[in-house]
Amino acid sequence: MTLRHLFLLAVTLTVCATANAAATRNLRILTWQDYVPADVAADFEKETGIHVEVTLSNNEDIITRLRASNGAGFDLAQPSHDRVAGAQQAYHIYRPFDESRLPMDRYIPQMIDSVRKNTTLGGRLYGSPYLYGIEGLVANTRRAHITDYSDMCRPDLAGKTALRIRRNTLIAMAFAQGKDPFALYADPPAYAKLIDEVADRLIECKHNLGMAYESQNQIVDAVKSGHIVAAMLWDSPIYEMNRQAPSIRYVDPKSGALGWIMTFALPARGENEDAAYAWIKFTSRPEIAARISKVVGNFTCYSGTLKYVDARLKTQLFLSLPKGFGSVHWYPNVPAGFEDLESKALQRVRAAH
Repeated sequence: MTLRHLFLLAVTLTVCATANAAATRNLRILTWQDYVPADVAADFEKETGIHVEVTLSNNEDIITRLRASNGAGFDLAQPSHDRVAGAQQAYHIYRPFDESRLPMDRYIPQMIDSVRKNTTLGGRLYGSPYLYGIEGLVANTRRAHITDYSDMCRPDLAGKTALRIRRNTLIAMAFAQGKDPFALYADPPAYAKLIDEVADRLIECKHNLGMAYESQNQIVDAVKSGHIVAAMLWDSPIYEMNRQAPSIRYVDPKSGALGWIMTFALPARGENEDAAYAWIKFTSRPEIAARISKVVGNFTCYSGTLKYVDARLKTQLFLSLPKGFGSVHWYPNVPAGFEDLESKALQRVRAAH
């Protein structure tokens, strides 16, 4: 080998070593707004030397990005627990976790049990619990008394209630009608029939609504202004409004709240798996998890956290889960084709005048 070849080989090895060193100093997370608080990421970097790079996303975008790259470009992703298995089966965008490297002793049992049920394929775990949230009802208790989702359609509240024309509303209204839509996931024709019935009911109800809202800011402004006195809404904005106006409160639906769990998942071609496990363990520490809860407004899936959580936020949690997790309907995996059925039903509702 000539001196020139030796020189080029040395340069190549140096560049590769530098690139590898840079990769191990960075953790690329595909996640949601506020899920990686800047101060938490800064403390993680001080402790480990690993810099966290955040790309904001959502369930649909996570799948789109990782599908386009065949699971490359990120070291951690954060889909909800009902959007992991289907995406993996269809596109092979994730790799399974090594459970010996996860903080298994820190998970709230109900959280890891639900995530394990939803994200296990071939006996391997593809999801790790991170945050959970519940969707129920919000009411200005000085102006409205409500007990379930169907109260959004009560004539005495005409023009004062709000819903989103989304699949979660179809699910909630089905439960309010005494049906269990999740139990019909194994029977597509029966599920399609139920969703059409719920859509018909929503079309009747649509004229009763004060608004069909799209964004969090839109509904929060409407409730705070008094234009809307009751709505279907998820927990964190309700907690925030309650801190400003105590009469605005979360109402636990008689037919049960809907529950979601945000997870960690390992992209199939991530380059820094060690950093991914380090971040999961770091954020599972109770005092760190409590800081994340304060920023996000939702609670993390780790035990021992509540003693570090702000007392008022803790009280709000207990008030919104009076029966504990037992009354929550956790979203199961969505069977293939079901979202198309729901989309057609929702289109009918949106088009109705």
